[in-house]
Amino acid sequence: MTFDKGSLILVDYTAKVKDTEEIFDTTIEEDAKKHSIYEENVKYQPKLVSIGEVSYPVLKGLDEALAKTSAGDKLTVEVTPDKGFGERDSGKVRMIPLRKLGEDAEKVSVGDTIEVDNKRGIIRFIGSGRVQIDYNHRYAGKTILFDVNVIKSLDSPNDKIDGILKNRLPVEDTKISFILKDKEVNITIPEEILRADGLQIMKHFIQLDIFKFVPTLEKVNFIETHINKQTQEKKVEKTPEKIEKTPEQKTA
Repeated sequence: MTFDKGSLILVDYTAKVKDTEEIFDTTIEEDAKKHSIYEENVKYQPKLVSIGEVSYPVLKGLDEALAKTSAGDKLTVEVTPDKGFGERDSGKVRMIPLRKLGEDAEKVSVGDTIEVDNKRGIIRFIGSGRVQIDYNHRYAGKTILFDVNVIKSLDSPNDKIDGILKNRLPVEDTKISFILKDKEVNITIPEEILRADGLQIMKHFIQLDIFKFVPTLEKVNFIETHINKQTQEKKVEKTPEKIEKTPEQKTA
């Protein structure tokens, strides 16, 4: 069984550059730590992929390979530059005066990624008052190998909503809660992100994705509960301390 366009699936993968064996990306926390690419602010979990769609995309070569798989498959996918990060373009390598970096001129070093003129690039050379910046993708021109485990196909409305929320909400999975009933879903926003920057944007994309992948739904409700912590603290202060009597006191 293969996946149709628009199918939602969960995959684990570890990606490396074919020529150098450099591992640069993974969904697996253990692998990230093992290969010294672990980042504390990254939520390591199976990647949500929408086959042939832009909602949850992967590289074209990987997408095409995943479309031919089934849940439970384990495979290595080779992605060439034309279906990966693109071919290298020498026109995207620029030499600029070091002074253009302003205060950062004394801080940067070869290999750093910086932003100049609203474009991100990698520093390839520094010398003689100049700096060479490569605006190609870091892995442009490279063939990438993905070791992939196709974990699950999200087929039911419940599984699809669960997958979307785990992908979109930056909290532990145990703090994600929703109730799906008939043509309506109530999603509880975790208290710790009620004041988070970008919450409205998160909610916007969540409802767009849910309506797209669960078209039978008519309503998406977000439930936000704000607690008056001052009132709670006062209640704690007024609660009398319970004193346990000793056996001798009870019989006195």
